[in-house]
Amino acid sequence: MRSCNLICGPDRAARFALTASYNPRMHNAGLQKSVRTLMLPAPRFAAVCAFVLLCCLVAIAAREFVMPAAHPARTYPAHDDHPTEKVVVAVDPYDVEDKASIFSVNYRTYGYMPVFFVVTNEGDQPVSLVGMKAQLNTKDRSKLFPSTTDDVVRRLSHPSRNDRPNTLPIPLPKKEVKGGVSRKVWDEIEQAQFGARAVEPHSTARGFLFFDIADISNPLAGANFYLMGVHDAKGNELMYFEIPLEKYLSAPEAKRP
Repeated sequence: MRSCNLICGPDRAARFALTASYNPRMHNAGLQKSVRTLMLPAPRFAAVCAFVLLCCLVAIAAREFVMPAAHPARTYPAHDDHPTEKVVVAVDPYDVEDKASIFSVNYRTYGYMPVFFVVTNEGDQPVSLVGMKAQLNTKDRSKLFPSTTDDVVRRLSHPSRNDRPNTLPIPLPKKEVKGGVSRKVWDEIEQAQFGARAVEPHSTARGFLFFDIADISNPLAGANFYLMGVHDAKGNELMYFEIPLEKYLSAPEAKRP
């Protein structure tokens, strides 16, 4: 047994020494290979970053405007309910960035504030909006009226120029406007604009009204929204609607749709 130990001992020690010297080299080689695998060459890394950025830009450019779903008007903080006439009107200003991000254009930078306008007809007869007149009265008694698609496009085309309504007897043809307003943006504005002519029984109509607030620093504080010219099925005009915007400003964030 002793002779075996004398013979085997040196061999085992030699093998141990060989293994000890071999394992670190294998470990270092494997580590370097892993690092090389994780680290891309600079040109390739730049190409990957450029590709990811391009995909993000394409996704943003391809984003289409989607009209927000309308809840019953009574569920919005800023609303006016006419129980006898069974009609409820609500407004929801898109005055903050997270709400306004549904648009491809930041209309606030051009002096416009989109206001989501909702009308709910809880009656059994249709309600006519053909002759409706919406109006936003600010604290300083300025009377603001909804802008047309042409008004908004004109402002986007020439931000520094005062807008004037079209006085021609016929509408101008719709085309790409010089100044950078694309067909997509024009379509977005048209799609967003409130255009309902009537509200069917037990249904809700919705859309955006664009108010020109270019010269007003705080258009909502102390303001009131008015709606007139709503008629029932017999042609009788309903009592005007009045909505203090303080209802919206004072509402908790959790209760804002």
